[in-house]
Amino acid sequence: MPRAAFLPDLMWPWDMEAGCAVTVDRAVEPERWLAYAGSDCPVVTQWDEGEHGDRGRTEPGESATSSASMPSVVFRMLRDLDVRVGHRVLEVGTATGWNAALLARRAGRDRVVTMEVDEALADRARKALERFGSSVSVVSGDGFRGYPEGAPYDRIICTCGLRRFPWAWVEQCRPGGILVAPWGTHFSNADGVARLVVADDGGSASGKFTGPVEFMKLRAQRLPRVVHGAYVRGSVADGEESATGVGEGEFTGGTFGAQRFVLGLRVPDCVRVEAEKRDGARPVWLYSLRDLSWACVYFRDGGEARVWQSGSRRLWDEAEGAYRWWVANGRPGHDRFGLTVTEEGERVWLDEPGRSWAW
Repeated sequence: MPRAAFLPDLMWPWDMEAGCAVTVDRAVEPERWLAYAGSDCPVVTQWDEGEHGDRGRTEPGESATSSASMPSVVFRMLRDLDVRVGHRVLEVGTATGWNAALLARRAGRDRVVTMEVDEALADRARKALERFGSSVSVVSGDGFRGYPEGAPYDRIICTCGLRRFPWAWVEQCRPGGILVAPWGTHFSNADGVARLVVADDGGSASGKFTGPVEFMKLRAQRLPRVVHGAYVRGSVADGEESATGVGEGEFTGGTFGAQRFVLGLRVPDCVRVEAEKRDGARPVWLYSLRDLSWACVYFRDGGEARVWQSGSRRLWDEAEGAYRWWVANGRPGHDRFGLTVTEEGERVWLDEPGRSWAW
């Protein structure tokens, strides 16, 4: 199932060495295009909801809105899904259609329904699947609601990041069925792959996270951009000043480290914005989604970090407390955390469901 059969002629792969998206046109550079198509890198296939392409632009746009994921990530999630011959599968987030083709190859003919909210992308994927001979039903619509017309499903997979697990998916999945989706918080883009199993009575779905990922968000759950000026109307010095012994590396972690994911679990309704490091210093901002509380920690190489915070929430106190909780529990990775979804809401837990908290 070659990924190249589903990629557009004009695409923007993420160059791992350069650390940015690059423009590749198959008509101009066929060998380079094939090299990226066959490599283990994510490929952006749409910018700015398609408006970027409508304007005839070829350079990377402002916001990536559809992509083909890294093959290694695709295969890891398919492994978690454990599709067998004869299973009925719902996929949310068709994108190029490649993942749907892989699902159909395993499940069999007429066993896969895939949903895409963007009609242009759905039409493109439908044509690619038809050319490749895959018998997949491509539906244009909001996958947040699932697709009850094809239920019940044995497996449901989502290829975009969630901030809340839709209960409709649990309702549309058989008892014992498996749901796999990237799930995280508004704190950062650091998600974990949740692998949930539907209970025998259908009243819940529960399971552990299998590893770190970063995905574009489900459009129905995107967070509007936080406006700094709505929070900090004067100077940062207007906030209450203190200091912290937590270092920059300890707090921020690596790209796929557990810190950002875990802090999001422990500091709800909060957005973290990390500024570019300059002259050995980096400010990290925290903004509350409940009110206009904010905090700023100013990390400096070789010096103690200064902190300012303002509002009814002491966001840095919450964040530092969450970090120290993580350290006290042995710095657990993604695979020690789990998620339970019921009609009433979600609970996150560490090691086992008995150690949970409401989310």
